[in-house]
Amino acid sequence: MAAKKPEKMAFEAALDELDGIVNELESGDIALEDALKKFERGIALARSSQQKLTQAEQRVEILLQADDQAPLTEFDANHE
Repeated sequence: MAAKKPEKMAFEAALDELDGIVNELESGDIALEDALKKFERGIALARSSQQKLTQAEQRVEILLQADDQAPLTEFDANHE
């Protein structure tokens, strides 16, 4: 079965997979080519997870703004 794209995974699932990859790489019992593939997958998972965290932080900041009179607007995850 093909692995899901990191951006389509739930945050928790991506972290679980990333943790497994780190454990495999740290064990040292993996061939170089496989280690490189795992490392590449780990980088993709880490970047996607960081992006999701940043988006969550932005949403929390919006919700915690002190201006009670500010109009509510739709959150746009693609807007940076």
